[in-house]
Amino acid sequence: MRRRMLTMLMLVVWFLGVVAPLQCRERKKKKEDYGQGLSTEIDAPLNEVLDAVQTVVNDGIIQGSKEYNKDQYIEGADAADSSPLFPAWTGPGKVFFKVRTEALDPRGFYESNDVGTLAVRYVVQSKDPTKTIVRIDAVFVEDFKRTVHPSDGSVENAEYKDIQDHVDAAELQKKQAEEAGKHRQEELARQALEAKNEQAEAVALALAQSSAETLEQHVQNLRREVERVIKAPGAELKAAPFHTAASLKTLDTGAEVVILIATPYWFGVETEDGQHGWIHHSQLEPLP
Repeated sequence: MRRRMLTMLMLVVWFLGVVAPLQCRERKKKKEDYGQGLSTEIDAPLNEVLDAVQTVVNDGIIQGSKEYNKDQYIEGADAADSSPLFPAWTGPGKVFFKVRTEALDPRGFYESNDVGTLAVRYVVQSKDPTKTIVRIDAVFVEDFKRTVHPSDGSVENAEYKDIQDHVDAAELQKKQAEEAGKHRQEELARQALEAKNEQAEAVALALAQSSAETLEQHVQNLRREVERVIKAPGAELKAAPFHTAASLKTLDTGAEVVILIATPYWFGVETEDGQHGWIHHSQLEPLP
């Protein structure tokens, strides 16, 4: 019994002295694993990714790191045009920086244990019309010893996720706007068709009730009520009744349109080729 207890005690000592330290060393990252940065491809055009990156650069926080255990991220970061913590970028693309000074032992940097400056660099370059490459690098440098502490990738991955979230949100908003515009056009077309049918019925009723006027005179009068001519130097057919709406086409001087919807300032019209849209009343005049 005594010998058995002695054997078990020796096994415990051996495990604590040999196996446990080895496991700890295996779990600890090697220094060469730090400072790799992140380079990834985003399925979005350059202008959309640039908007997302600029939003993240100016949000005042650095994701993927913290100074204290209670923190979720590092606050107080500022956008910058450059940073001496990185060598000058000579490759293609547009470069952005986000910098946090007086950062206290930020997490995710190799053996960081002092106060210093945390900087993140973003490089954005177009791959093709629908894809954009983004490279993100982060580094922490102590103020006193100027020791450079490379990143383990946590900051780069978290900042990339933030950028991707902004790109996805912008894409969703664009799709929703397109759907809303499509539904609006369908509704305008339906209203125009109903108005056209009502006007046709009104014309038929007026013709049936007309006794004093000849048929030709009556039709001419009705045409003057619902048809207009484009004034010089021409007009833009708008997709909606406001000046900033998209232009559907340009109508030449003298082109005739039929009024389907009348508002105080805008007319919903149908062109000679059957297209529907909106024209400001100041750009129209009665038939000659």
